[in-house]
Amino acid sequence: MQKKGPKNYPVEEAKLARLRRKYTTILVSKRARISRTTLTKIEQGDPAVTLASYARVLSVLGFLPDIDLLAANDVLGRKLQDLELRKSRKPET
Repeated sequence: MQKKGPKNYPVEEAKLARLRRKYTTILVSKRARISRTTLTKIEQGDPAVTLASYARVLSVLGFLPDIDLLAANDVLGRKLQDLELRKSRKPET
């Protein structure tokens, strides 16, 4: 039995977005260049599906620009990067 992602996984909304647009699974899977099985897994929030497949479906549904918002304010990442940059600097003599 395959485990599913957490409830209300954001990409599960892909099914609702597809239905609102009156897109069939055949249309979305063809445009995204994935199988219908993969699209179904995406709509069920299956974490085993590749990120590329998720991005393709989001692109077909018109959500790809929203991906930029995911890491727009990466406070932890910036702090870690700054720490690494400080370590790599050689002391001036």
